[in-house]
Amino acid sequence: MKAILKFLSVLLALCSVFAVSVSAESARSVSIESDAKSLILIEAETGAVLYEKDADLPLPPASVTKVMSMLLVMEAIDSGKITLDDTVTVSAYAAKMGGSQVYLEEGEQMSVHELLKCVVVSSANDACVALAEYVYGSEEAFVARMNERARELGMTHTVFENTNGLDDDTVNHVISARDIAIMSAELITKHPKILEYSSIWMDSIRGGEFGLTNTNRLIRFYSGANGLKTGSTSKAKFCISASAKRDGMQLICVVMGAQSRDSRNEVAKKLLDYGFANYGYECFDGGEMTEISVTGAIESSVPIEYGQFKTVVEKQNLGKTEAEISLPETLSAPVAKGQEIGKVIYRLNGEVVAEVPITAGKDIPRITYLQILERLFKNLLY
Repeated sequence: MKAILKFLSVLLALCSVFAVSVSAESARSVSIESDAKSLILIEAETGAVLYEKDADLPLPPASVTKVMSMLLVMEAIDSGKITLDDTVTVSAYAAKMGGSQVYLEEGEQMSVHELLKCVVVSSANDACVALAEYVYGSEEAFVARMNERARELGMTHTVFENTNGLDDDTVNHVISARDIAIMSAELITKHPKILEYSSIWMDSIRGGEFGLTNTNRLIRFYSGANGLKTGSTSKAKFCISASAKRDGMQLICVVMGAQSRDSRNEVAKKLLDYGFANYGYECFDGGEMTEISVTGAIESSVPIEYGQFKTVVEKQNLGKTEAEISLPETLSAPVAKGQEIGKVIYRLNGEVVAEVPITAGKDIPRITYLQILERLFKNLLY
């Protein structure tokens, strides 16, 4: 046990990623001035909420809707359902989308890669519908999956009526800032390749004939910005899901219903500044630990392992997270691989902040009577 404790203490010291933070209680007392209707700031890896204002208010999201469309497309790519090199033939329906577009024509062919770039960089409504039809056969089927995926992610204040956020004809196409943060975190943490697209400032399609400029100006003017999606309509006003990464910490802020593009961008920068100035990220890697003895089995011990723990902590508490091992002295066979046999308890200032299960690394069956006899016989012989 002493060896285990020594091993873990060294591991914790090596794996901490130093940054800065403030408490959730302090965050609630902070007021960030804004004309926006709703705000939220989270750390993407842990989902920790660092700041919020009316974050559960359902509001029209405009083109921030496309975060879910991007998520479904990336899931289709990563699952092998489609590839970035696939060629998509544009339908008449997709070509007639209004608003922000790249002026696709009926019958025009473009790769998934190019269409995705159009959606992420230029917020192209026509490209978004073309991808939706390619992945699920129709926009209606794609929208049904969007709503299903929202429920799977625990997005409780969301109703999608289309893929792109155009809201002239919608009845109840709404989403909360918290739900946008949830789907944004799912997108960039599970499918980081999307950041290769969302961090593009300028590019082109059609062999350089049609230029693209990112609608998210933070990409060029905010240090560490790497995404994600803007949106604006007369109904939704100005919205953004903005992501940025510094010193290993990935933040996402959502602004809903700002009165202008400039005020939206300014409050997004304020939120991100607040997060980077006051919050920090620590990561404690998982791994294997010293084996623990097993009775009633042919094998005398079983390897044990535990998972990774990530957290956001206060600046004054950086490096103060402590780990305590809770393990029995021995185990009795049988032991199943993955069976929880103990836990690593993480404490900060005496309070438990997490418990990570310690599990068996392999199956250890109970010794049989025949195996006992075989062992006795071998002892007699040798």
